[in-house]
Amino acid sequence: MAQRKISLTELAEKVDLTLANLSILKNGKAKAIRFSTLEAICNVLECEVGEILEFVKDE
Repeated sequence: MAQRKISLTELAEKVDLTLANLSILKNGKAKAIRFSTLEAICNVLECEVGEILEFVKDE
């Protein structure tokens, strides 16, 4: 988001998500994400999925 100079509020509007739900995704507190939401975020940010997701192994 910083590289694209887009705020969380603007991204939420463009992806059609509530600011609260997008914040949960951004802070890593979401347990799941729909592929359609992931696709919309990638389209707006003009990025690949791997640029915004990170796999963290449970300990």
